[in-house]
Amino acid sequence: MSRSNTFSSYGSVAKGFHWLTVLLIFSAFPLGYFANELAHQIQSPGFDGSQTVIEQATLLFSLHKTVGVAVFFTALLRIFWALSQPKPGLLHPDRKAEALAAEMVHWLLYGSLVAVPLTGWIHHAATTGFAPIWWPFGQSLPFVAKSEHVAGLFGGLHWLLVWTLAAALGLHIAGALKHHVIDRDATLRRMLPGGGGLPNPPAQAHSLLPLLAALAVWGAVLGGGAAIGVYGGHDHSHVQSDGQSDGHAAEGAAAPVAAAAAPAAGSGWAVQSGTLGIAVTQMGSVINGSFGEWAAVISFVDPAAPGPAGRVEVTIAIPSLELGSVAGQAMGADYFDSARFPTALFTAEIEKLAEGYQATGTLTIKGQAVPATLPFDLDLTGDTAVMSGGLTLNRLDFGVGKSLADESSLAFAVDVMVELEAQRQQQ
Repeated sequence: MSRSNTFSSYGSVAKGFHWLTVLLIFSAFPLGYFANELAHQIQSPGFDGSQTVIEQATLLFSLHKTVGVAVFFTALLRIFWALSQPKPGLLHPDRKAEALAAEMVHWLLYGSLVAVPLTGWIHHAATTGFAPIWWPFGQSLPFVAKSEHVAGLFGGLHWLLVWTLAAALGLHIAGALKHHVIDRDATLRRMLPGGGGLPNPPAQAHSLLPLLAALAVWGAVLGGGAAIGVYGGHDHSHVQSDGQSDGHAAEGAAAPVAAAAAPAAGSGWAVQSGTLGIAVTQMGSVINGSFGEWAAVISFVDPAAPGPAGRVEVTIAIPSLELGSVAGQAMGADYFDSARFPTALFTAEIEKLAEGYQATGTLTIKGQAVPATLPFDLDLTGDTAVMSGGLTLNRLDFGVGKSLADESSLAFAVDVMVELEAQRQQQ
């Protein structure tokens, strides 16, 4: 059998690319489906944090992504080869509608075989905390930044194009079976091994109409996706035990509240703005997030020498945590258990040091009170104070992620970062 195509048959190289693509696609679809089923389980509030389930999801997502990258490069090679070869003619070009549909579906397939894995790959590269692609060339892509917006956009595109590919694939298979079972012609046999005794197609000319029809279909699909709000909000391909997905910082303004008891004259401070952020390491990647709702009651007088300087009480609304697509998972019973413990509380005495300041007290999360010291820098200008500081916590001290007893998927250390600007309250 010749390696090259002829007007009546496909060569061995084209057949090899075709059946390799079939194998990869029919591997990627079930891997993605079952990975997403586990993703939904992990992201549900009732998830018990099972390490086995997380490891299964990570494995399936890594397999799915690795197969997807293989599909992308196989499709490119297949297209380059097809462009260098004569195109076998249709056996029934006189059936105008059928011929148009067949060639349109071929264009949809070729385009989707590139676009589906590419959009998934861009989504992967834009996220953190992902299940890795198994290859030695890194997880990033040139010109693709870590971005929740980019990840959301291409996650939605990937989901939409997967269904487009599935529809085109279904039509392609139905057409091949129709030719083989009903028409009893050689259309399917031309792509099978061997291929002797194939008929010569009638003379025909190819037009741009099927390509234009395929472009119209893609336009309708993309427009429909925009109409139903797919872009920017769908994350159908990742769970952020997988990664999946996506850890992204979201700044929340501090919500100042009045002190329960009036502080000494001139010692009270009202927070004007600020962020309370956290960073966790999942699957070897840092995921940044922040709490959108928190309140600080601050009593502070800057002493001339090192020593006591006041007191602070910070109340944090746990459900306000923004942590990409893993925020829902973080609210589950094995993590923050926000249904039972909706707030965290930090109470501390403020002390001026020889260099800098610190707040030493107790941090209570999930009912677990743990000693905590927050070192911070303070810039005082008149009645305005700008503060920044941070500390590192061990999640296990608070019973967060107890089922993840090692750091293979989620590190023990959680970094907390605080920045705020406060105004002195005049008495």
